Amino acid sequence: MSKDKAELSRIRDLPEAELAQAANRAREELFRLRMGLATNQVENPMSVRAKRRELARIMTVERARALGLEAQAQGSSAAADEVKPKKPRTPRKRKES
Repeated sequence: MSKDKAELSRIRDLPEAELAQAANRAREELFRLRMGLATNQVENPMSVRAKRRELARIMTVERARALGLEAQAQGSSAAADEVKPKKPRTPRKRKES
């Protein structure tokens, strides 16, 4: 399992209250990183990108739960069971010339 998928499954396992706290912490940390970047105090500028993506993952899970598209996962196996198979694509009609 890749690092991103492991982090996403960790985020999906969080309850609603902890998910909101994680979003607030990520926003605060992102603010600090941006301030540090502006004052040249950040050692690794890529940390801003990583934190921004982490916040986006958290917000995506929150939104999916709000829409009822996703429930809190009960473990890594539960996340794999929720994947729906894709519908087969229908071929496009060719234009006749």
